[in-house]
Parts: sequence; structure tokens; C-alpha cells
Amino acid sequence: MPKVWTNVALSTSEAEWLKAKIHPYELVQDLSAVNNLTEGKGDPAAQEADILFGQPAVLDILQSSNLKWVHLTSAGYTRYDRTDVFSFFEKHSVTFTNSSSVYDVPCAEHVLSMMLAYNRKIVDSERADQWTYTQQRPIMRVLRGQNLLILGFGAIGTKLTELLQPFGMEIRGLKRKVTGKENAPCFSIDSRIEHLGWADHVVNILPLSDSTQSLFGKNEFSVMNPSAVFYNIGRGDTVDQPALIEVLKSKSIAAAFLDVTSPEPLPQDHPLWQLDNCLITPHVAGGLQDENQVLLNHFVTNFERFIKNQPLLDRR
Repeated sequence: MPKVWTNVALSTSEAEWLKAKIHPYELVQDLSAVNNLTEGKGDPAAQEADILFGQPAVLDILQSSNLKWVHLTSAGYTRYDRTDVFSFFEKHSVTFTNSSSVYDVPCAEHVLSMMLAYNRKIVDSERADQWTYTQQRPIMRVLRGQNLLILGFGAIGTKLTELLQPFGMEIRGLKRKVTGKENAPCFSIDSRIEHLGWADHVVNILPLSDSTQSLFGKNEFSVMNPSAVFYNIGRGDTVDQPALIEVLKSKSIAAAFLDVTSPEPLPQDHPLWQLDNCLITPHVAGGLQDENQVLLNHFVTNFERFIKNQPLLDRR
């Protein structure tokens, strides 16, 4: 009997629901139950499965004997973005998908909430211990007419652009490969220095890889406008964090909103916590109600396509 292996933390009812949806495939559960940010510890049963669903160990993928499809419960796939893994996929005709379309809406809404919170001075108001009408009224801003630059223009950038359409912003995207089908003007990531000075808001959604490690650093921050705001919901290690701390301390940029940092969790004594122009959320941008069920629905939709030999969603 073909097998679907998973290390997703499932309730009894969720497991029974999934078993019914994948019949006649057998469901094999690794009860270590990792989260989306954690790689599985390894499970010999995974090496015998036809489908891996969750966050499998890389070694289990490379030692698989029957593998046909790997489906991740995350949008990011840094630990799998390796030459040996993709060579294995190509050699053995293994399909690789992730859950980008699960997380594009919550991540885009998270960025939008950060942008609005900054423009409308929500954080300043919350921190104030007195009525600050006279001080705050003149510095309120609207998004209309402001410029947004998105680094790593993929599913989240596409959704953010859709959400911002009624706000009257100018939007540009930077990405590795421009197709011309994007819903905003896009340019090569290598041209970032040319565009950063144009932006009032710079949103980093870059995935982590050898080419993006500390990609956003001193040179990038030095050409940003002093009034610009930096947002990071990609990966903490794509930013030179000491450089970010320096520009925030010197007020060379106005503020930073971070959902990802390096390391994670961020130690309580880390200097980023001490900066009044830096607001941090604990890697929760992708969070949404009924997240597990939405992930399961996404997998089952792809499973039905897989059985029918149809193109899968979120294929990498």
C-alpha cells in the first residue's frame, strides 16, 4: 500500500480526517510533531514513504527509496534549497511543493498592518502616557502617494500589491527572475541600489540562500531615505543586523518593523529590543485562524491533483 508520511502535529480528529481524504494511501505519522520552522529529526519510516508532508529531514529525502512528492507546510524552504536535494528530485522525478498560497494573505496583511501602524502613529500613541493631540496630529500620514519597494517579489509581494491597490501607492518589486507577468513593475534584485532611494517603505521578503545571506547591509541602508521605513518578514539572516542597528541608532532611517531576526528567538538583552524606532513581532506574520486545517486543505487539494496527474499548486 502506498504511504503518506507526515510530522505535522495533528489532533485525533485531524488525523482521521486526513486518513479518509488520502485513502487508499496509508497515513504514517511521526509524532515528534515539529513546527514550520523546525526540521524533522529523521524517521526511517519517511525513507519508505511515497509522499512526505510536513518538514522532513533532508537526510530522509536523500535516502528515500519510493519518494514521488515532497510537500512542505511552510512557504520557506531554505534547508532544502541545496544542490544535492534538487539533483535528487531531478534524478528521481520527485515533485517538490510548498505552502506559499496558504501564507500569502496573512503575511501581506501583516505588512499592511505595520505600514498603517507607522503612518497613523499607532505605536507612538500606545506608548504615550498623556494626551498628545498637538504633537501627533501634524505628523499623521496616509499611504496615498507614497512609494513601496518590495524585495523578493513572489506570492506575498503579489498579494500585498493587490491589497494596496485602493491606497494609491506607487509600487516596485525586485526579484531574481523577472517574468513580465507580475502585477507591479519589477526589476532585477541586482539593481536594488538604484531603487532604494526612491522608496518610502522597503519590504524585505527575501528567502535565505547563499546568494541572499546578509544581502541587505550597509550599502543598501546608506542609500535609503532618512524618512524611509524598513520591514522584514523574509528571513533574519538576509539582513546585516549590526548594520541595521547602527542606522536605527543614528536615525539614518526612520524605523524598522521586524517579524524575523537573527537569532530566533531574539535574546531579551538584544539591542534591537532597546530601540524606540524598532518594533518586533515574533515570527508570526504567517499566522492565521485554523492554520492547521488550512494547511491540510491545501495538501489534500494537491493530493487530489497528484492522484489525477494534474499540475500541483505551489510547485518549486
